[in-house]
Amino acid sequence: MKKGLGFIDVFCIASGAMISSGIFVLPGLAFSQVGPAMILSYLLAGLLALIGVLSVIELATAMPKAGGDYYFLTRSLGPLIGTVSGLLSWFALSLKTAFAIFGLAEVIYLLSGERIPLFATAVPVTVLFALLNIRGAEAAAKFEVALVMLLFLLMGGYMVAGMPNLEASHFTPFINEGMGFSGILSTAGFVFVSFGGLLKTATIAEEVRNPRKNIPSGFIAATLAITLLYALLLFVTIGVLPAEELAGSYTPIADTARMLVGPIGYGAITLAAVLAFVTTANAGIMSASRYPLALGRDNLLPPFFAKVNRRGEPMVAIILTSAIILLSLLLDIEKLVKAASAVVISAYVLSAAAVLVMRQSKLTNYRPTFRVPWCPWLPLFGIISFSLLIIDMGMAAIEVSLGIVVFGLLIYFFYGRKRTDMEYALLHIVESLTNKELTADSLEKELYEVLEKRDEVVHDEFDEILKNAEALDLGPGADQNELLRVVSEALERVLDHSAEEIRRRFVEREQQGSCVLTPFVAIPHIIVDGEGLFNITLIRSREGIPFEGDHSVKAFFVIAGSRDRRSMHLKALAAIAHIVQHPEFETRWTRAKNEAQLKDILLLSERIRM
Repeated sequence: MKKGLGFIDVFCIASGAMISSGIFVLPGLAFSQVGPAMILSYLLAGLLALIGVLSVIELATAMPKAGGDYYFLTRSLGPLIGTVSGLLSWFALSLKTAFAIFGLAEVIYLLSGERIPLFATAVPVTVLFALLNIRGAEAAAKFEVALVMLLFLLMGGYMVAGMPNLEASHFTPFINEGMGFSGILSTAGFVFVSFGGLLKTATIAEEVRNPRKNIPSGFIAATLAITLLYALLLFVTIGVLPAEELAGSYTPIADTARMLVGPIGYGAITLAAVLAFVTTANAGIMSASRYPLALGRDNLLPPFFAKVNRRGEPMVAIILTSAIILLSLLLDIEKLVKAASAVVISAYVLSAAAVLVMRQSKLTNYRPTFRVPWCPWLPLFGIISFSLLIIDMGMAAIEVSLGIVVFGLLIYFFYGRKRTDMEYALLHIVESLTNKELTADSLEKELYEVLEKRDEVVHDEFDEILKNAEALDLGPGADQNELLRVVSEALERVLDHSAEEIRRRFVEREQQGSCVLTPFVAIPHIIVDGEGLFNITLIRSREGIPFEGDHSVKAFFVIAGSRDRRSMHLKALAAIAHIVQHPEFETRWTRAKNEAQLKDILLLSERIRM
């Protein structure tokens, strides 16, 4: 898929996915529960959303693929969990998008004097957004950027108009009688849906330019900006609108604007609400359609779900997502939106669990460019916190979610299980605990390909030589003599020289100067007779081989080449010297399960390629 999205696109898609009914409708209901302290509830919900999204960022930077949390969970916890989660998230985001389109249609219905019915607006709007996304995520993202910028402008005007008109008495008492901190926590769970759309943005990670930088900065900036925006909007709303009006209002922001600047203000905020519904709907179709795309790619749904048009966009998935949105408008919107919110929160729980599994699996090619701080304690805190929020939402939402879970299980057991033999990180943990061979390195190979695309690696001559290089593991108790024997016999097979001659040259070279580069790394290298000869052999000694001083070398890069390949000889020495300076090199080299993974460490290294 085309990488056309930058930082501004990621920021605006994430922001647009969050700003919706959570700020234009919920404040009145939240105020009736805890009073002005609802500002703290929104801030607390924003903090929890930030904690949750840190896990999503780590996974997205390690595996920037379409499908977002579905892809992460499938590769970490397995295809069963991935199928269920993918379907849950697909339906959840589709239903949340339908709710936004419902809100837009309701506004038009009221403004038209109740003459334009819901479906007369919902159908063309859904078709319009589907066509925008079929044209390409980049086109949809540009539309999203324009809408979000206008939305921020209108919200900024609202705050500028409201600040001089604040009444300090409106903030007293700050919290309703009998509520206390437990009330603030409960209300934080109630308003968490205001941040629920943030998870959508992970589904377009494959289309982000320079994902190692733009995904973390875009996600974190959007979360902080929207949390601050919510707090400021609520501060103005509480300070201007009398408590008795705010507590009973379903349009508190628009009502406040009417008090400040009359019908013009009311119209401007109504326009802002429309823009919010539009941005949520546009981002929702874009994100939701990536779930069936990813499921189809993995053969967990029929392959036509994974078909893309000539622009690289998942046209079939977008059309089916739009159909689900329109059909869901016939259902009980309020109940389904609550269910969707519960599913989105559960995705944060599973994402935190996935981070713990991926870290513990010690996969060589799991290389996130952003890591959750204070792991495992912060992910564990997130799992507990979000689980409590889900319980607090009530059984109605959970029952609908369980229905979708059962549907997902049926699809997996009757379709997907027969068509996939996917390897996942949890198997690697079980393998290490049981000492049984359960994996075949396919996940490492898949992650290798993902990292190649993420880092846009263009292999040079050194990489091409490494691809064909021999990698060997020395057995327990190996010493320098055993190392020389193994090296000489390996090079005898590829060079027109006897093992004895090769051994003699290595001994002479070592007498001229030590080949030890660091206490962990040595680069034995010799010049051989002939033309066009150049070879690199990778050797690992898990126990280490004693060299000069107290050094116990575990990584050997053995180079042998003819004089006419002297320039390649020097390039290889420079490349290796750069690679071994990486702070995680020694850990990765030690943890690599086999020879292929030793080569991956070098092929995916961050270095200047010539």
